[in-house]
Amino acid sequence: MEFIIITGLSGAGKSIALKNMEDIGYYCVDNIPPMLVSTFFELCEKSTDTHMKKIAVVTDIRSGSGFDNLFISLDKLNAEKRKYKILFLDARDDVLLRRFKETRRKHPLSDNTVSVEEAVKLERELLMPVKSRANHVIDTSLLSATQLKERITALFLGDISLGLTVTCMSFGFKYGLPAESDLVFDVRCLPNPFYIPELKPHTGLDACVFDYVMQFEQSKGYAERMLELVDYTLPLYQKEGKSQLVIAVGCTGGKHRSVSLTRVLYNHLLEQGQRTIVHHRDINKH
Repeated sequence: MEFIIITGLSGAGKSIALKNMEDIGYYCVDNIPPMLVSTFFELCEKSTDTHMKKIAVVTDIRSGSGFDNLFISLDKLNAEKRKYKILFLDARDDVLLRRFKETRRKHPLSDNTVSVEEAVKLERELLMPVKSRANHVIDTSLLSATQLKERITALFLGDISLGLTVTCMSFGFKYGLPAESDLVFDVRCLPNPFYIPELKPHTGLDACVFDYVMQFEQSKGYAERMLELVDYTLPLYQKEGKSQLVIAVGCTGGKHRSVSLTRVLYNHLLEQGQRTIVHHRDINKH
């Protein structure tokens, strides 16, 4: 049985994530009380219904002070050697505040004495312990609903028991560092197709840009050393039991150099049989 616990900050996209899980065949339950997570796991495990073999539940701060019971449930599952995964949805404070303002929804921790800003900060502090236990962390600050669905589908549509999953992500420094990144490579030092008029409208997914970037000795040398470092560190992460690794490759705008080098990294990992996902975060930004 696959059992996914979805949690995270209010406004970070848990509801969208749950809908996406349902779309790829998971039986989904929203707002389950934390103290019932282990009990619900046991009931699903005993069920003979084939629809109850892939489960996703959302539990979060809406439970109020009862949220601390989640750790009791998790410790119980761990003691009984029952397998589960935690997906944590995160986002920057300013993004969360903007979303609450746009939707005019009330934050679960805000009231007449606690502002939304204070509630967001308090929730982040309360959720730090569960974030540290998460198998997968997705920062939705710069993701559209479609991009979040792509990330969810890539993570969970296959066999999630295969061990370490590597996400190869390209991004633009001008839009901010990916908060979920574990390793970051800065390729702004490489020749930039942005200044070539006929290449500027294209991206690193196009052969003309990829070939331009990778024709230079410094690009080839950078790629070689990047792959050597990744090859050295992946077994170390696997030995530590890490289940998700996000390798981010950044250039200025996230369209040309970073996309090209991310393609090199992604194809290299595929050739080695590594379970890997590719995501070009800022490729469509102007």
